[in-house]
Amino acid sequence: MTDSSHRPSETPLSLRVVETVADAEDVAPTELQPPINHAVDASALNRLFDGTASGDSSPADCVTFRYCGYDVTVHANGRVDLS
Repeated sequence: MTDSSHRPSETPLSLRVVETVADAEDVAPTELQPPINHAVDASALNRLFDGTASGDSSPADCVTFRYCGYDVTVHANGRVDLS
């Protein structure tokens, strides 16, 4: 499992996912195919844990989806794990 370093909270979650996968693939984030929007709604992902998706609390502690051959798990604290 690959674990992203904890990046600043102002970095959108979708960008953290792209950066983490690009690091694992040893490529530039712009080289990843397909774009993240083919795997998950990036705007919804960015809002998921910021308190605006469902009032003051999130319905889950994490979300998992497939992207570029990885199971990507995004945690409420901003951590991104790949497996």
